[in-house]
Amino acid sequence: MSEGQARAGGDSDQQAGGVRSVRRAFDILTLLTEDRPVITLREITESTGLAKTTALRLVQTLEEAGLLGSHPSGYTAGPALWRWAYLARSQWEVPQETRKVMRDLADRLGETVNLFVARGVHRICVAHEESPHPLRHVVDVGDEQPLWAGASSKILLRDASEVFLRRVAAASPQGEAHVERLRAWVTEAAERGYAVSSSEWDEGLTAVAVPVTGRTGKVVASLSLSGPSHRFPYEAVEPFATELAEGARLISGQGFSHPLSSAV
Repeated sequence: MSEGQARAGGDSDQQAGGVRSVRRAFDILTLLTEDRPVITLREITESTGLAKTTALRLVQTLEEAGLLGSHPSGYTAGPALWRWAYLARSQWEVPQETRKVMRDLADRLGETVNLFVARGVHRICVAHEESPHPLRHVVDVGDEQPLWAGASSKILLRDASEVFLRRVAAASPQGEAHVERLRAWVTEAAERGYAVSSSEWDEGLTAVAVPVTGRTGKVVASLSLSGPSHRFPYEAVEPFATELAEGARLISGQGFSHPLSSAV
């Protein structure tokens, strides 16, 4: 092996190791949640499978970068995460007038209202207003769900190309053969003006969704109502869709757009 080949191989190994370290650091940060704002070194090693020395080295690096902070019980989110979270919130939070439309719908209809945008082969929740019921469907802002199922997916895929539909289908458990069903779902939703799903993504969950459109008439988001299936009898679906459509018309009129949205 020549010196040049040896150097190239070494650079490749270093790059692979660097990527692996970034992934491990990300795995550690994702252990922090609202329910678990503080993590211990033991929880890190048990959850990630990392050796204690490796985990400790990564934690120290994350502390130095301000991404983790020391806590009497372990480690918590650092000030750099707070700064990034503030930046993300200021850029990605939907306008108050949009939230008001959604809150009014949730109060009036008694179910959770979500606003999704498409990004790649996923849909991302960019806003939600929870149902007043103790038993309710909860999707957190920032949650990603696949585009191959669900009422909101059928709406967001309305303007999708055949190539993109096949890409979404290929990511589903059924594989590319799922494209026929996707195409039928999208066509039906476009003809009716709304989409319905029941236990397609979450067992026992029903959702109704309508399009939010941009200035050109293309779908830029989906506005959905979701909750336990027993509270969505057949006869309630169309009235729900009518109320949602009015809310979507108001949001569309506000000129809604979102930086996380990508063309499908």
